[in-house]
Amino acid sequence: MYYECITKKAIYSKMSEKSKIREITITDDKGAFNAILRRFSGSKDYDFEALTMLRRLLSNEKARILHFLKTKKPGSIYELAKMVGRDFKSVSDDIKLLETFGFVDMIPEKTGKRGRLRPVLVTTSMQINIKI
Repeated sequence: MYYECITKKAIYSKMSEKSKIREITITDDKGAFNAILRRFSGSKDYDFEALTMLRRLLSNEKARILHFLKTKKPGSIYELAKMVGRDFKSVSDDIKLLETFGFVDMIPEKTGKRGRLRPVLVTTSMQINIKI
């Protein structure tokens, strides 16, 4: 019993070390909303073009992609596209957007003589704050 408790603690501490949180703050700026995505990891801020970009980022398609990245861990964008039942180009464009805002990292891998990029989910949580 004591050993199980230590193991669970070790697992939770490992998970918290790997967790990254993205924060999106939307502010009222002279009658128009502006949004900023901030990484807690101490890196630079990213500016959205108002709520349009936020809507693109929070689409159902991207939610499904994030879910499959978390649960199925596909080996490539092509494999991910097959899993979600969408064409390669659309999934690739969505992955690029998610990568731009720090939700996904592309890990280069070599299989034989060919290279490929494996999408990996690097965020475990997102907070959206609306300031009026």
